[in-house]
Amino acid sequence: MPRIDAPIEEFRHLRPSVTEPEDFDEFWSTTLREARSLAAPPRLTPIDSPLSSFEVYDVTFSGFGGEPVLAWLVLPTGATGPLPAIVEYVGYGGGRGLPHERLAWAASGYAHFIMDTRGQGSVWGSGGGTPDPHGSGASVPGFMTRGIADPHDYYYRRVFTDAVLAIDAVRSLAQVDASRVAVCGGSQGGGITLAAAGLSEGLVAAMPDVPFLCHFERAVGLTGSDPYEEIVRFLSVHRGAAATAFRTLSYFDGVNFAKRATAPALFSVGLMDPVCPPSTVYAARNHYAAHADIVEYEFNEHEGGQGVQWQRQAEWLAARAAVLEERKPERMPPRVA
Repeated sequence: MPRIDAPIEEFRHLRPSVTEPEDFDEFWSTTLREARSLAAPPRLTPIDSPLSSFEVYDVTFSGFGGEPVLAWLVLPTGATGPLPAIVEYVGYGGGRGLPHERLAWAASGYAHFIMDTRGQGSVWGSGGGTPDPHGSGASVPGFMTRGIADPHDYYYRRVFTDAVLAIDAVRSLAQVDASRVAVCGGSQGGGITLAAAGLSEGLVAAMPDVPFLCHFERAVGLTGSDPYEEIVRFLSVHRGAAATAFRTLSYFDGVNFAKRATAPALFSVGLMDPVCPPSTVYAARNHYAAHADIVEYEFNEHEGGQGVQWQRQAEWLAARAAVLEERKPERMPPRVA
């Protein structure tokens, strides 16, 4: 994709005005309080796996509405003491897949928790298994317009709640040091990472990679690519619904979560990205409330840095861990609202 979004120099200073509902904080505090009131302790089932250097657990934890959400927990075999943890969220259309597909974090000494995305897992990868037992009004194929007439019914209310309760679940595990939990993900997973960072306290780091779900008002119509194009198709049929749709989306905009984040962040961006335009990534990064580094991939599209970016993340996080080890806080109990 040619660089048609804006000049690179403009991205670095871009702080656009993004619609934020007056009741944004109340909406999310109520949503999370209700979900936490229904949560049960996570269930871990050891998996007989050929991965002799790792312990693998099939996890079920409580998400939105107390509904079961699947995850994998992968640990380095023989690790002693509670481990720092990485909670990872998956890209659009994918599921948690198979545990052997993501071993780098566990191989680096972390407890790695990979959350399944409810209702997804059937577009790429090795599948998912978490249903989304909620209907919606009229919508186009995909997830972007499911329940878009009301923020209480919108699909990502459930996903973002799952994401926060995944952190709660991880912090409750004996294998995990609850004071050292980081979140990461690419594309949709990057957008979920921003939501988790804005809604969770005490995270040590957030690593949104080419994040999706940011600055909807700019992204919708700027790119001709899905998933944002799902909203365009919806509004091309429902010709009077734009104001309602964008009001709903404002409760789920990564920029508004970024404004509330307290954990340091490492972003990445593909400067030729046709799926998540660079200006939308920078909108979130430049509004991010805590310290936020960013890695630019000048000639990459939505794939961004791939393995190169993972190595940057690992080095960046290791540097953070060294600092935290020097002033290690007390173990943080699971948050209960």
